[in-house]
Amino acid sequence: LAFCRGRIVRVPKGPLIRVVGTEVAIPCSVSDYDGPSEQNFDWEFSRETDFVRIVSTWDSTFTSEEYQKRVGRGDIKLRRSSNDAVELVIRNIQPADQGRYKCSTPSTDATVQGNYDAEVQVKVISDGLSVSGSKGRSSTSLRLSEGDSFKLRCSASTTSPEHTHLHVTWQIKSGSSWRDILSLTHEGKFQPGPGYEERYRSGDIRLDTGANDTYRLSVSQASSADGGAYRCLVSEWVRGADGSWQKIQEKSVEIATVSIQRTDVVISTSNVSVTERDSLDLTCNITTDRSGIFQAEVMWYFSASPDDTLSDAQLLLSMDHDSVVSDSTLISLSRVDRNSYRLLVRDVDVEDSGYYFCEAAIWVPLHNGSWHKVVERTSAPVSVVVTALEPDYDVFLNASKTPKFSDDPTELNCRITNVQDTEANIRFAVSWYYRQHLPGDDVVAEELLATMDADWTLLPGDRGRERIQNGEIIFSKKSADTFSLRIQWTSESDRGDYFCVISAWSRHRNNSWVKSKDVTSASVNIFWATQDYTLTVEAVKLKPFFVAGHTFEMTCKVSSKNIKTPRYSVLITAEKPFTDQSSPNGTTRIISLNQDSVVRLEDWTDQARVDGVVLEKVQENEFRYRMYQTQISDAGLYRCVVTAWSPGGGGMWREAVNGLSNPIQIDFQTSGPVFNVSVHSDSPTIYQGEVADLLCIITTEGMPLEPDDMSFDVSWFAVRSFALDREPVLLASLDRRGIVTQSRRNGSSDLSLERISPLEFRLRVYGCEDHDFGNHYCVVTPWVRSATGVWQREPDIKAKPIFLSVKMDVLNAFKYPLLIGIGLATVIGLLSCLIGYCSSRWCCKKEVQETRRERRRLMSMEMD
Repeated sequence: LAFCRGRIVRVPKGPLIRVVGTEVAIPCSVSDYDGPSEQNFDWEFSRETDFVRIVSTWDSTFTSEEYQKRVGRGDIKLRRSSNDAVELVIRNIQPADQGRYKCSTPSTDATVQGNYDAEVQVKVISDGLSVSGSKGRSSTSLRLSEGDSFKLRCSASTTSPEHTHLHVTWQIKSGSSWRDILSLTHEGKFQPGPGYEERYRSGDIRLDTGANDTYRLSVSQASSADGGAYRCLVSEWVRGADGSWQKIQEKSVEIATVSIQRTDVVISTSNVSVTERDSLDLTCNITTDRSGIFQAEVMWYFSASPDDTLSDAQLLLSMDHDSVVSDSTLISLSRVDRNSYRLLVRDVDVEDSGYYFCEAAIWVPLHNGSWHKVVERTSAPVSVVVTALEPDYDVFLNASKTPKFSDDPTELNCRITNVQDTEANIRFAVSWYYRQHLPGDDVVAEELLATMDADWTLLPGDRGRERIQNGEIIFSKKSADTFSLRIQWTSESDRGDYFCVISAWSRHRNNSWVKSKDVTSASVNIFWATQDYTLTVEAVKLKPFFVAGHTFEMTCKVSSKNIKTPRYSVLITAEKPFTDQSSPNGTTRIISLNQDSVVRLEDWTDQARVDGVVLEKVQENEFRYRMYQTQISDAGLYRCVVTAWSPGGGGMWREAVNGLSNPIQIDFQTSGPVFNVSVHSDSPTIYQGEVADLLCIITTEGMPLEPDDMSFDVSWFAVRSFALDREPVLLASLDRRGIVTQSRRNGSSDLSLERISPLEFRLRVYGCEDHDFGNHYCVVTPWVRSATGVWQREPDIKAKPIFLSVKMDVLNAFKYPLLIGIGLATVIGLLSCLIGYCSSRWCCKKEVQETRRERRRLMSMEMD
C-alpha cells in the first residue's frame, strides 16, 4: 500500500450550512495526477438520486437546460484559484439549491487510479440574524469636546435553527475605509483593532453586553482621532463537520456620527522683537467649546531651539488647576480670563532670546470630588529676539613712534572717540591685528597679535607669542579710552598694516559679561626703506721691508653704509704656505677682538710667544695688528676678517654683514739649509710581545750648520689603517728642550722616545699588540739660531709613513696553556688513583668466610 498512488479529488467535509440569499463558494481540488498541470472540473447537483449537470471548465455545452439561465446571468460560475483547484460560486442561494454537489475531473492519467469525483452536502437555512441600533433608532450625531466620554449601543440576535455564534465588531470610518475598534469574537474573546491595543488595556475603550442582546461600546478620553462614523458589524458563524469555524453571513448597521471639538493652545502673538531692558508680554489662549466646569493648568517653557522637546526645555513658570503660581522674581504669570493666561518677563536681557511656548491641560471634576485631566496641549513655539543696547562710538588709530631703521621702537595708540549712549555697565576691550603688506591686489588674512577680554586679561595670539612673553612686545592701557601697542625692537618681519578692534562688553543680570559690539579702526602701515648693508675693509702694511726677528705691523680700516650705529669685530687670519696640523684648510685664526673690544687668542699655540701678537682698536673704524719677533714659519698671507654689528633687541647685538680685507704677505729671503726627514725600521714586521724600533732620520742640504745651532721638535703619529683614511693619532712628542710628552694609551704596550744622535730620534714600542699596527710617521719642526742669537722656527716637515705589521706567535701563544693543561690533568689523575686505592684498602674491605668443601672422589658407575 505504501507504493500505491492515484488521483485524489477533494471537497469540504459536509454538510455545509449556508443562509438563504447569501453567496456560497464550494472549493474543489485535485492532486497526485498525471498529464498537464492545468486540470478541468465538472460540477453536478442532485436533490435526491439523479445528478443534474451544472457547469464545466472545459465543455461549454455541459450545463443542463434548467441551469443555463442562472449560469448565463453569472449567478452560478466557476472561479479558478489555481491550476488544480476551482470554486463553485452560487449567488443568492435558495432553499431549492439544497442537496448534494459532485465535483468531477476528466482523466489525464496513463492508468486509472484513485478517485475522480467527490460529493458534499449543502444545507440552506433561513435568515434569522437581525442587527439594529439603540431602541431601533437610525444613526445619530454626537458633538463632543476633546477629553469627553461617550457610549454607543447596538442590538444583535439570531433565530437560526442551527447552533450558530455571533461575532460583533465596532468600527469607525475615517476617510473612505472602516477600521476595527474592538470585537467580541464568536469564540467569546475580546480583540482590539490595530492601534487600539494600549487604550483597550488602559480601559479607555470597552465593549459590554447587556440585556436584550445589546452590545455597548464605551470610549473615554476622546481625542480628535475618535471623530467619525461608527457602525456595528455582526457576523454569524457555525462550526463545520471538520471542526473549523465558518462564517455564513454578515450584517452591519451605522449607529452614530461623532465629531470631536479639538482643544487648541496658541500664543496670541507671533515672532516678537524687544529691546534690552524692556518687558516681554506673551499671552497663552486656550480654545475649547467646553461649557461645563473645568480648570486649566498652564506651564511656560523656554528653549534655545524650536525643535527641543519638553524634557530639553527650561520651565519658566507654572500655574496649576487650583490657580497656584510658582514663585519667580523677574517673571510673573497671571490669569486674564477663563481661557487666557499672561506671561510677563521684566528687564529682558540678550540671553532671553529664544523660543517660548506654553503647555495647557484641562481638568474636570469627578463625582467623588477629585479632579481628572482630560486633555493636554502644547502651543507652537514663538521666536523672541532681544535686541541689545549697543553703545555708539568711533575708533582712531595713530602711530606715536615709527621706526626708520631695524630695531627702532614702534608705538601705536588706539583711541575711543565720540562715545554716546553708554551706561555704567559697559566695558571696553581691545584686540590688535597684523596684516602683511603685499604689493598689488593680493589679499592676506590678518593675524591676531593679542586680545583683551572683559576682565582686561591679555590673551596672546599665535604670532609673536614668545616675543610678548619676553617683553619685546608690550600691550598697555594708558587711560580709560586709550590702548597702546609698543614693539621695543622692530624687525623687518614686523613691517605691514596694523589695526585695532574695540569691543564693548555689557554686564547682564547674572553679572556675566557679553560682547555687544565691535568697531574696527583704520589700518596704519609700518614701513621703512631698507638698503643692502655695505662693508669695506682695507689692510695696510706699515713697514714695507723687514727681516726675521723684527716686528710685523698692519692696520685694517673699515667703512660701512646703511648700518645703524655699527660696531665691528676683527679677526686676524694667516694662510701658511705649508699645511698646519691644527688647520686642515690652510688658514689659521690668530687673534680676534669682538664688538665690545675684548681680545682673544684663537689658534695661536706658540707658548714661547704668548704675548707676541697684539690686536688693538686705534679708532672707531681702524684696528692695528702687531706680531713681535717674527719667525720664518710666520711667512704667509695675513687678512682682516671684519663683522659689522648693529644694536638688537634687549641690549643684544645683531650681526649685520661680514667683510674680508686684501691680503698682506710676509715673505722671508733665507739662504739657510734645507731639511729632509725619513722614517726607517730594520724590522717592520714583528710578533706580539716584541719590541718595535722606528727611527726618524733628519738630513740637511745646503749650508752646513753646527749641531748647537740646530734644534728639533719631533712628534710621532700613527694611522690605524692600511689606506691612510683615518685621523692620525699622536703617540709621543719630544720638544727642542728634551721634554717628552706621551699620549694616553688604551693597551698594555708601552713606548719611549729618545734622541740617539743630533739628527736621529728613535721611537720604541714595548710589548707590541694587535692595535699597534698601522702607518707610522714623524713630523719635525726645525729651529735654527741666527747670527744674532735668535732662534727661528722653520716650517714643519712630515716624513713618509712606514707600515708596522704585528703578527701572532702561535707557539708562544699556546705554550703556557698546554703546559698548564698537562699539569692539571696529571695532578687530577694521581689524585683519582690515590682516592681509589684508599677506598679499596680501608672503606670497602669485607671478610668472607669460605665453607669447607669435602674432597671426595667420584665413584665409578659400576661401583655405584
